[in-house]
Amino acid sequence: MSLYAALSICKVAKDAAGVAGNVFAFGLFVSPIPTFRRIIRNGSTEMFSGLPYIYSLLNCLICMWYGTPLISSDNLLVTTVNSIGAVFQFVYIILFLMYAEKAKKVRMLGLLVAVLGIFAIILVGSLQIHDILIRRFFVGFLSCASLISMFASPLFIIRLVIQTKSVEFMPFYLSLSTFLMSTSFLLYGVFNEDAFIYVPNGIGTILGMIQLILYFYYEGKSRENSREPLIVSYA
Repeated sequence: MSLYAALSICKVAKDAAGVAGNVFAFGLFVSPIPTFRRIIRNGSTEMFSGLPYIYSLLNCLICMWYGTPLISSDNLLVTTVNSIGAVFQFVYIILFLMYAEKAKKVRMLGLLVAVLGIFAIILVGSLQIHDILIRRFFVGFLSCASLISMFASPLFIIRLVIQTKSVEFMPFYLSLSTFLMSTSFLLYGVFNEDAFIYVPNGIGTILGMIQLILYFYYEGKSRENSREPLIVSYA
């Protein structure tokens, strides 16, 4: 096999992984819809956390900026997926604010302002760096850090699942979409030889797998318990 053929195969594989990542990411973006239907129906955010949407918004904005030609010239699929993601996350945050209690609402508003401020500083600050390689390293490092933070945010939900022994607040399709999207962009980053993409998505793949294992474990336990006969005492 010639070098040209090998490079062509790698490019096709990279594009295929990127497109798959975009598709699975769309599944990730729409997966909170059942959660927000419940929030709207009950008129309360209950025990649901708004932090994942805040982290996701910051991640999408920084990664969108990283994928633009001003930062990296070969990551267009990173820009497209994160542009769409930023719109979805912003809508979810607005809905969360509408139904959150006052304390949660104030906290979420503060976090939203902080996220927009941080992104503005990153955008303006990176444009002051004239060396394109240093600029790419700077934004890439931040995008990597934000991705890791986003993937780490479900750790709060994982702890809640273990404590309550219930998967009620960890939607299955959210965990599945996270795993599939992370795996796709892990491959995309490997084929593109971009450590700022494959390192955080590798971590996301592992965490997504943990969430799926926990889901099936505790969902199975719940079904077993539901089949046990109820013992009623009339003492």
